[in-house]
Amino acid sequence: MRIAVPAETAADEERVAATPETVKKLAALGAEVVVQSGAGVNSGILDGDYEKAGARIAADAAATVEGADVVLAVGRPSPSTLAGVHPGAAVLAIMDPYGQQEALRGLAGAGVRAFAMELMPRITRAQVMDVLSSQANLAGYRAVLEAAAEYGRAIPMMMTAAGTVPAAKIFIMGVGVAGLQAIATARRLGGVITATDVRPATKEQVESLGAKFLAVEDDEFRQAQTAGGYAKEMSKEYQAKQAALTASHIAKQDIVVTTALIPGRPAPVLITAEMVESMRPGSVIVDLAVERGGNCALSKPGEVVTTANHVKIIGFLNIASRLAATASQLYAKNLYAFLETLIDKETKALKIDPEEELVKATLLTRDGAVVHPAFAQG
Repeated sequence: MRIAVPAETAADEERVAATPETVKKLAALGAEVVVQSGAGVNSGILDGDYEKAGARIAADAAATVEGADVVLAVGRPSPSTLAGVHPGAAVLAIMDPYGQQEALRGLAGAGVRAFAMELMPRITRAQVMDVLSSQANLAGYRAVLEAAAEYGRAIPMMMTAAGTVPAAKIFIMGVGVAGLQAIATARRLGGVITATDVRPATKEQVESLGAKFLAVEDDEFRQAQTAGGYAKEMSKEYQAKQAALTASHIAKQDIVVTTALIPGRPAPVLITAEMVESMRPGSVIVDLAVERGGNCALSKPGEVVTTANHVKIIGFLNIASRLAATASQLYAKNLYAFLETLIDKETKALKIDPEEELVKATLLTRDGAVVHPAFAQG
């Protein structure tokens, strides 16, 4: 069995899908691991590190994937990248399948079995495979650091001979994995933290981290969570009430971090232009949902916007990649944990059961067709 790890091609992608640690584990399963030269350099991993772990280094993407039974990637590989793999090869990556029908048909046409790691079900045995959680955790941490770097003042309260410096007020909007880590990081930096989310279960989590919870707690709020733990899209009426509550609050904040995303839908706009205008000069907004349209009406993908009233809005793309070494370490472990379940330990070959729970949840393409029920039409 040959496992290929090509270099990522996206301009803002510095992560890699395997580390020397996971290469050793893959080799122990009986696999030959081929890594494209330079694939790990942005994550601090040199070709020699992979070779010491047992991998073979290939000069380019074509040589890397030639004859591969498995391709491990961070972002969705193009069909041209996959040319030369074995028919039916398994491709594991963050596939970003929503609204990407043409790209999915391209993967199907490449004859591969494409698995979307972000569709992994949130069940106990799949926690170690949960790429959304591992990467969002880092994104929440990095978001606060980015805000602190742009904020022209100290974060904690400081009592000095020259006077007292007040602690920064930091508001976290959206309390999933990223939001919770943002709260914890902001607390460690010494800020005064408030947070909001439409899911009622998050109130206790927010308060357990030492932050104050802010939300319109009506009947819709109490039912605003799916069985899988995701936020439901709220009604226009609720959004208006929540906006009214948060508008006056945002005007008093020094830093706001937004993390609200709904799978398969554009990001909800939580901060309007009027709210931004109400903020003090020097305030900072970090929009972690900018890739899906943004939670702030004025954010721009890949840019730091400075408004007329001198509020900075950070819209960095792929923020987890700004911690490439750590992000790659965790992501590679996610991939290994899932791939291990697809390998027969006796034959040391792929054994993929389409009826297995994890496979059914993540398999996008098979036998030249898009087979996932959520994406098979269109």
